Amino acid sequence: MKLVRYEHNGRSPQVGLVVEERVIDLSGVVPSMHALIALSADGLAVIQQHAETGQSIPLDEVKLCAPLQPRRNVMCLGKNYADHAREMQAANDEPIELPKFPVIFTKATTSVSGPNDPIPFDLQVSTDIDWEVELAVIIAKQGKNIPAEQAMEYVFGYTVLNDVTARDLQRQGKQFFKGKSLDGSCPIGPWIVTADELPNPHNLNVRCLVNDIEKQASNTRNMIFDIPTTIAYLSRGMTLLPGDIIATGTPDGVGAARTPPEFLRPGDVLTSIVEGVGELRNVVTAV
Repeated sequence: MKLVRYEHNGRSPQVGLVVEERVIDLSGVVPSMHALIALSADGLAVIQQHAETGQSIPLDEVKLCAPLQPRRNVMCLGKNYADHAREMQAANDEPIELPKFPVIFTKATTSVSGPNDPIPFDLQVSTDIDWEVELAVIIAKQGKNIPAEQAMEYVFGYTVLNDVTARDLQRQGKQFFKGKSLDGSCPIGPWIVTADELPNPHNLNVRCLVNDIEKQASNTRNMIFDIPTTIAYLSRGMTLLPGDIIATGTPDGVGAARTPPEFLRPGDVLTSIVEGVGELRNVVTAV
C-alpha cells in the first residue's frame, strides 16, 4: 500500500490510500496515520477492502503533506555509506576511518515537512544549506532490545527523506542537532510504502538532483549498517515506538565535500528519489 496524508478543499490533513493515481479517503476508517500504523493485520485488511468502495480523488488534485508527523525526533544515521564517510573526513582533514558502530543523531519534529513543501532559506540563519537524500524506515510496533534477526518484523514501511543540513551551524556547534533541525529541513514522502510492497530494501537506487543535475547516486546495498543492525542497535536499552522514523544515512556527493563546496540557493529545486518508494521535489525559498 501507498499511504498518504493529504489536504483537499480546505480540509485539515486526511489519511488516504493511493491506487492508480487516485487517493482513496480513509478518514472514515482511521483518524490519523499513527492510528493506521497501530492497526493489526486484520485492521490493515479492512483498509485494503475499503480501497474497493471508498470515495476517491485524483492524485493531482490534492496537496500531499508529510505522510507522518512524528511524535518525537527523527533518528538518523551519520556516515552510513563508506564513500560519504570518506568524503566528509577528507573535507574536514580528518583521518579516514569508517565507523565501527552506528553514528546516531536526531532532527527536531518541527523540521519535518511535505514532499513538495518549500525549503526555507534565511540568510540571517544559514548560508550553507546542503542536501542529503536518504531511505527512511517507519517503525510498526513498540520494541526494546530487538534481535537483528527479528528486526524487520518491526518495520511498517518506508519513505523518502532529505536530511537538509545547515553546514555552517553544524561546524559552529561541533555537533549535529542544531544544523540538522531548522524548520523545513526534513522533507519526507510522498507517501509511506508498506513493507510488504518492498521485500528487499537493501537494493534500491538512491538519487539526489539539484536543478535536475545529479549530485548523488548510489544504492542502499552500500550502507555500512543495514536496517536490522540499525534497529537492533537503536533498541538496545531504548524503546522504539510505533511511528518512529529512522533515516538510514546518505551516500557521497553532498555539497560540503565538493571542491569547491556547493550549497543550495533560493530558487534551486531539490529532487530526492528512492527507487520503489517515490520522489520529493522541494524548492529552496527565501524567507
